[in-house]
Amino acid sequence: MMRSLYSGVSGLKTHQVKMDVIGNNIANVNTTAYKSQSITFSELMYQTTQAASGPNATSGTAGTNAKQIGLGVKSGAISTAIETAGASQTTGNPFDIRITGDSFFIVSDGSKNFFTRDGSFYVDSVGNLAMSSNGYNVMGWQVDETTGTIKKDTVSALRIMSAENMTYPPEATTKAYVSGIIDKNDVQVASESGKIMNLSFFDKLGYAYTAKLSMKETDTLGLYSIELTTILNENGEEVNIPGVQLGSVSTAPQVQSLVMSSAYTLAGNNLSYVDDGGATQTIDLTSTALTDAEKEKVANAFGYSSYTEFAKLTLADGTTVGSYVDAGTLTTTGVLTAGTDAEGNPITILNTAGRQVIGGLIQYDTATGTIKSVNGLTNDFGLNLSFGASTYPAGPYETISIDFSTSTNFNNNGTSTISADPGDTQGRGTGRKLGAMSGISIQNDGMIYASYDNGQTRLLGQMAVAEFTNASGLQKEGDNLYSATLNSGEFDGIGVDISANGGYMETGVLEMSNVDLSAEFTDMITAQRGFQANSRIITVSDTLLEELVNLKR
Repeated sequence: MMRSLYSGVSGLKTHQVKMDVIGNNIANVNTTAYKSQSITFSELMYQTTQAASGPNATSGTAGTNAKQIGLGVKSGAISTAIETAGASQTTGNPFDIRITGDSFFIVSDGSKNFFTRDGSFYVDSVGNLAMSSNGYNVMGWQVDETTGTIKKDTVSALRIMSAENMTYPPEATTKAYVSGIIDKNDVQVASESGKIMNLSFFDKLGYAYTAKLSMKETDTLGLYSIELTTILNENGEEVNIPGVQLGSVSTAPQVQSLVMSSAYTLAGNNLSYVDDGGATQTIDLTSTALTDAEKEKVANAFGYSSYTEFAKLTLADGTTVGSYVDAGTLTTTGVLTAGTDAEGNPITILNTAGRQVIGGLIQYDTATGTIKSVNGLTNDFGLNLSFGASTYPAGPYETISIDFSTSTNFNNNGTSTISADPGDTQGRGTGRKLGAMSGISIQNDGMIYASYDNGQTRLLGQMAVAEFTNASGLQKEGDNLYSATLNSGEFDGIGVDISANGGYMETGVLEMSNVDLSAEFTDMITAQRGFQANSRIITVSDTLLEELVNLKR
């Protein structure tokens, strides 16, 4: 009878442990990434009152089985359903991450690594990615500064919002391209100012500028000039950058033929026009004492707004026809002659090729409309916008190579769509301003990228994960943490890429507890009945002992 009492007590104890496990599961039904536990019972021990015997051939008796009396029950094992995933809970927080597969996040308290499925993270005051519950640092791999790729070495804390990561350095523009259609019937192309294109660019310090490029037609079919007219800063103010030029100074000056306006006539060296009063006025081009008004008229006759521009007229030998010096003298002796264009029409031209082009001459194939040459070169369709002496001591400008190969010369109903864009057609060499961090994203493979308001992105690191041969052998440490044991397998300190085995990370989502309440309540009923039955063993055994004691009375 005493044995039954002890068996009943052991039954009460083990069923109490079962209730403890059930209670802990139910208590953690809403704990992030909690893994439910279950208990199994095993027999405690047996008292053998008679050992088993075998058959006796001599006496002819059969063998007998052992006589054993059980002494109760004990807790056999408490198992964790660690490989059973919980449901997903959407949070919208980009630092909440759900991990799939059998992997674990790696976190550290500064001295020891732990493992967790709880992906509720945040960024602390110094930029570390850490667990929200206890502040443990999330571990991963850093970026190799030389290659810009992930260096898969011993894991370390991911400081994703450090001071150096908060900005992205500026970069000077080094490439540009001109694309679209230039239509010879476009009135802007034929005007004095030409078709204006704005080219935006940055210097090394991240300051923005706009270079205004003017494209004009010539009297030769398919030939257009392009020149730099002015440079504006980001406030729209004109800036003077000494030495800036479009095209190379090593080549001979490019020249553009000129057509005299129909409002003027030329007889010898006498230029005539009708003034506002209807009277005919004549200017002797051989005179060295022209007034400023007369100089302007000479300039206007050939499509210039001022005689300072007219001073760029050159002879065949490269000498300047109009020499605009400090005194403002304009020399024009013997510079104008009559001739015919390619179609035999009479025109008045310079006695050489014409106006010096500070830039380049773009030649299009009149049969196909595609580009043919730039400054006479058929194998290089680019011009360089170069900078000489800088207004800044450090010289913040880079030479910009402008490619014209994608521009065309077609009929577009009198509308030119030609435009200039920074960078090449693959987006290289665009340049940028200083960028401030505008967001962080975590990819499915755990790679962490920062985005900046200058359009750039930067790889900040990668979250590594741990995998174990026997994940059920991990030891719970509280705070949703596990530690490695001899039965789980050791962590090598490096970890693995989650995508290597088909897993992935999902942001804005957390893994919920995998506790099944219906199963827990069912187990609670069986535990309650088991406890009740074991208590009856003790009650009945006590009654029997009482009867035994009463035999003496």
